[in-house]
Amino acid sequence: MSLLNELPRSPEGFQDEAIMPTSLDSGSNVGYHSYNYPHYREDLLRTIQMTLDDELVATVDKVVKELKTTRSAFARKALKDAVKQVNIKMLENKHKKGYGHHPVDKTEFSVWESEQEWGDA
Repeated sequence: MSLLNELPRSPEGFQDEAIMPTSLDSGSNVGYHSYNYPHYREDLLRTIQMTLDDELVATVDKVVKELKTTRSAFARKALKDAVKQVNIKMLENKHKKGYGHHPVDKTEFSVWESEQEWGDA
């Protein structure tokens, strides 16, 4: 699936009056700049501040305009993809380390050799 198909084009049904600042309850992790978008997403979206260089912002603005999405939607997708890649890399390293500690035995997979079909016959 391409990036164009994965990004939301527009939050349908999104109305400004539905964006309500959440309460400043001292028992919650919600701050002044956190907002709840109840009919856009079921979970809580938080507003954060990021520092980016002008060139990157200009590039992102061009991309989001072409994709007909928003900076926020684009950043959410990019950050989710980055977290997924970090998790994959961590699992690959764990897998590699495991095989380093417990290498494959020469006969470990030989039992399957008679079952393999390579399409040569």
